[in-house]
Amino acid sequence: MADILRRRISILGSTGSIGVNTLDVVAQLGGRDAFDVVAITGNSNVDLLAEQAKMFGARLAVTADDKQYAVLKDALSGTGIEVAAGRAALVEAGERQSDWVMAAIVGTAGLAPTLAAAKRGADIALANKECLVSAGDLFVKAVADGGGRLIPVDSEHSAIFQSLEDDQRHAVERIVITASGGPFRTFSREQMAGVTVDIARAHPNWSMGLKISVGSASMFNKALEMIEAKHLFNVRPDQIEVVVHPQSVIHSMVGYTDGSVIAQLGCPDMRTAIGYALTYPDRPKLNVDRLDFAKLARLDFEAPDEIRFPALRLARTAMARGGVQAAVMNAAEETAFNAFCDRRIGFLQMADIAEQVMEDMTGYGVAITMDDVFAADGEARRRAGDVIARMEMAA
Repeated sequence: MADILRRRISILGSTGSIGVNTLDVVAQLGGRDAFDVVAITGNSNVDLLAEQAKMFGARLAVTADDKQYAVLKDALSGTGIEVAAGRAALVEAGERQSDWVMAAIVGTAGLAPTLAAAKRGADIALANKECLVSAGDLFVKAVADGGGRLIPVDSEHSAIFQSLEDDQRHAVERIVITASGGPFRTFSREQMAGVTVDIARAHPNWSMGLKISVGSASMFNKALEMIEAKHLFNVRPDQIEVVVHPQSVIHSMVGYTDGSVIAQLGCPDMRTAIGYALTYPDRPKLNVDRLDFAKLARLDFEAPDEIRFPALRLARTAMARGGVQAAVMNAAEETAFNAFCDRRIGFLQMADIAEQVMEDMTGYGVAITMDDVFAADGEARRRAGDVIARMEMAA
């Protein structure tokens, strides 16, 4: 393996599921003896953030929640670790000189700090979906202009990344993204209408945060992954397929013009993709479960039902329309997700809200600058809020 001694790294979103798993991988590969942790950021879980900062010797710890600054400052008093809070501080964390940045802040809030890291030339381990869904071409250009590498961390995109033969990109026929189907794969629409946030948070195969778990249950995560794949791998929308694979063993596949299909397999564990991104192009030795093919017995596949899971159809619509439609879809869905978690709307209404806002904003134009992206995002959230308010009044 290449020498990674004291490689400078930053983790944007260290207290979430991806961040926690990233630090587990860092610990397995030598911890603070092998890595210089330049910056870590979290949201409101400042107790965990402070614990991580001390354990890994971070130089800077940032909470996105301004109200938690004093608590974090007190928790790290006497350690010499710099403390900051707020959105501007998140961007500053991205700007700090590290070689590798884990972009794991959930939602559009992760876009600005990740963009800051990309512009200065850091290698970006991308777990935040919104960077590519909302900003797409602009974000890819920022990475290229900065001179860094973009390495996907989502298990699906990591699998595609690993299955692509660099000298055979011209022979790629299709990208096949696998989906577990979530906990409601066999539910009728009537059953799904009664789903609560407590039911939706329980993923059958993966241990993930609330946003990703609910996104998996509604397949909005898969919709975002389709749009990401278009930008990550420079393929046409019609080359992107989704197939339901309940066992989550095959993480995704690449089909070539000679009929060959190359797949990446492994036990459902985000640390495998994280470790690959951290040490790329080498493969680290990790303490994760190994596949036992004799025990697997079978691998099942089925086509997704876009009637019960309309998010996939919305992703194709967004890609076909272009412009800021993907950013609009994402912002409206995020707003609807928050309303669902607050028990203001039902599970199925999340897709209804996203579709309505997309229809309302079909003529909104294209994004020339990041300000255009943020403007479209803000307008979509405002309109989604109006739709939610009308739904509540009609209930």
